[in-house]
Amino acid sequence: MAGAAGSQAAPYRLEPYKDELFAYRNILQTEYGGDFLLVDYDRPRDLHARDEIKLEKVKPEYLDLATQAVERDMSISVAGRKVVYTAVGKTEGGAEAIVIFIHGRGTDRRSGASDFIHGGNFNRIKNLMMRNGGVYISADFSDFGRRGTAEMKALVLDQAARSPGAPVFLACGSWGGKICWRLIADAETGPVVRGVLFLDSEMNPDFVATAAKLPPGRRPAIHISNTMEDWILGHKAQLAFFQRMKKEVPDYPIRFVLFDSGTHGISLRMTDWRHALNWMLEVNEG
Repeated sequence: MAGAAGSQAAPYRLEPYKDELFAYRNILQTEYGGDFLLVDYDRPRDLHARDEIKLEKVKPEYLDLATQAVERDMSISVAGRKVVYTAVGKTEGGAEAIVIFIHGRGTDRRSGASDFIHGGNFNRIKNLMMRNGGVYISADFSDFGRRGTAEMKALVLDQAARSPGAPVFLACGSWGGKICWRLIADAETGPVVRGVLFLDSEMNPDFVATAAKLPPGRRPAIHISNTMEDWILGHKAQLAFFQRMKKEVPDYPIRFVLFDSGTHGISLRMTDWRHALNWMLEVNEG
């Protein structure tokens, strides 16, 4: 209670921002105490009625471009290579939380930096971080192998040094998940990353054995999103991974949000950032 003797400050959470537009509209099925959600995706509502120009420009009510005042293109040098990233919010440090988006194959940082595509969902995460003292980053990198992983490792460590103690959350689109799995396994970045959002990404079955050995304070929360109509990746291997984690490491913080329709990449449009990140912040206090 505010003002009470010996009371502690309220835990850090992301305050509501356009939840009436971006929160899950219709949850069709719930399992594992809410850790599995089957969510309705309605194309006429969530695509055609949401975009002014289909897949290219969302309608104005989904946007607040005040973020442009605190958005910068920045860079770091890694092994002589210039790594460029777009940052929004506490770009120079002192952030309460850090969210880094690692894009998928065939695109670049603009996938996570554009305000207008993906139904305005990335403008939402920009606003959530700006309005809550955090920083959001969408980065370029060389490839999805050794070089790209080294570049994203350097970025994670650089941001962690700029904002000591701030939790780092990775959001991994499709093939970007390959880099994210390596980062949480890395001896330096593993302890820094407190949560990973796998957005239409492949799972790493070997992580189940690793997860069982990790102490509670070293377990990055895992959020998985995908759709039942993903014909590129499919959702069955993700669901099997989630179910195996629940069976073999039942106290591990993991959630799965499955949309009942929509093509590969729909998680970039439909994942409720605030829902996922506030859950990760909560489980990291335990």
